[in-house]
Amino acid sequence: MSIDIGATKRKPREGMSSLLRLLPFARPYVLQFSVVFVLVVIFSATSVLQPYLVKIAIDRDISGSHINVHGLYVITAVYVGAVLLGLITNYLQLIILQYAGQSIIRKIRLELFSHIERQAMSFFDNNAIGRLVTNVSSDTETISQFFTQFFLSMVRDGLSLLMIIFMMFALNVRIASFAMILIPLIFMISILFRKRLRTAYQTTRTRLSNIVAFLAENLAGMRITQIFHQESRQSARYDTLNQSHRKANIHEYQVSVQFNRVLELLGNVAVAFVVWIGGGEVLHKAILFGTLYAFISYVRQFFTPINSITQQWNTLQSSIVAADRIGRLLATTPAIGDVDQPVAIGSGNGKIEFDHVTFGYKKDEYVLQDLSFSIQPGSLIGFVGATGAGKSSIMSLLTRFYEVDEGNILLDDVNIKQYRQQDLRRMIGIVQQDVHLFSGTVIDNIRLFRKEITEDEVIKAAQTVGAEEFILHLAEGYHTKILAKGANLSMGQRQLLSFARIAVQNPRVLILDEATASLDSQTEVLVQQGLAKLATHRTTLVIAHRLSTVRDADQIIVLDRGRIVETGTHETLLAQGGMYSQLYEKSFVENKYALSTNV
Repeated sequence: MSIDIGATKRKPREGMSSLLRLLPFARPYVLQFSVVFVLVVIFSATSVLQPYLVKIAIDRDISGSHINVHGLYVITAVYVGAVLLGLITNYLQLIILQYAGQSIIRKIRLELFSHIERQAMSFFDNNAIGRLVTNVSSDTETISQFFTQFFLSMVRDGLSLLMIIFMMFALNVRIASFAMILIPLIFMISILFRKRLRTAYQTTRTRLSNIVAFLAENLAGMRITQIFHQESRQSARYDTLNQSHRKANIHEYQVSVQFNRVLELLGNVAVAFVVWIGGGEVLHKAILFGTLYAFISYVRQFFTPINSITQQWNTLQSSIVAADRIGRLLATTPAIGDVDQPVAIGSGNGKIEFDHVTFGYKKDEYVLQDLSFSIQPGSLIGFVGATGAGKSSIMSLLTRFYEVDEGNILLDDVNIKQYRQQDLRRMIGIVQQDVHLFSGTVIDNIRLFRKEITEDEVIKAAQTVGAEEFILHLAEGYHTKILAKGANLSMGQRQLLSFARIAVQNPRVLILDEATASLDSQTEVLVQQGLAKLATHRTTLVIAHRLSTVRDADQIIVLDRGRIVETGTHETLLAQGGMYSQLYEKSFVENKYALSTNV
């Protein structure tokens, strides 16, 4: 199921509602926001008070017949105190708000990551990894700006506007009225620019997301790019995406600059009005010069919060787009869920049954059709067949990475849907051809950062599968740092570490998904020894690429186009002369050719 997380074409109300749906994450920090509000009130009051203090000094202490030195001292002290109080409250509000904002984003990121972890594999089949990375990292960072910059601007600048308007009308209603003439014009211009700004921000955000998605996918597939000499082609595609983002970014900046310059022009026009009207009032002795100074200061202050609010329009638009994408991701219901009353893990021993199972990755395109078989506890079963026969799909269904379309799968006589997914996967260990190792120590990679697993248990697991021999030859033994993807280990060593992971987990069922397909013959012997130890007393399912890996299986199931066409031991299937015999002969010829070319 694709959720189209890169899309941005939403109605404004829908986008804003997505933003509002994130507000519950801020609920635990109501106290911090309340303190910030009080600090903002104090800060705004000190800022608005400063021109009025200068007005008093000019009209009362300087413009009279004699200078009032004592009054100037008092006004100066109050002015300095107001400035210092403003600095302190501004510092505190920024620190507290940053703490609250970052805490909120931490919760959102954790919720997003946990939500993504709960999704079925079909979700990742239909959604680009790069876009998911953008959701968890870039989009949440944008939301952080909403809870810090935008919130602060709306409260601080909104209060400042109200206080400035109050002070202007308190000083002189006539001049204040003239100064307010431009407000309807400002409102109309804001509406005219609103759609252009929103479209520009959405376009820039989408094109940046495309770049991140392209980078994530191409860095992951860099080996393929280099093998097929596609560096120049991929660079050209990346440059095209960059050019597209560059144009969108420049257009966004142009629209924003146009809007700000228009507001700046209107601000200067308003000052000119005040100088014209107020100057006449001073000449006619209707007001004092200090009052005119205060008016000019307030008009300039008036346009500062307006400009700041419009600057935050960028943040609001980006936040709406980011919240919209985050909201749609969080609204995605996992394709596979747990039942309300799951069955607890019992004392089973790994019995598996597929009962008339039909499955397809796409609707009406089945890769498994009416599949039925039973596997007894402790047995070794091999699955063979041509590419696309459905071998790996069986393993994906058994672990509930995907859900069956028809039929049932039972583990220890319990439908796997009745188990919690975590419990089910705890009972099944999987060794794949491509082993993923994390940046960390050998111990970290064996116990997968589960601190409840002791170091002694890790060592015992490594000894069980024969991994300790090479581990002790590493620079720091079990505490050796492993590079990303295990770059400082051979493929065989990485496989042995994956076996140790399974041994620590101690599952009932072991799945080997072409675990030795890419190993050379010498390394395969070493790995096979580890596998033999790992498979002891466990139900083991082997997906075979090399048929030599299933020669000793208790039973071999041959698949063709999602159906079982043959079952039996290696000897009986060869004697039948059917598909298995043909696959074996083909494998024998390929191995013989490979040996001859290596001589």
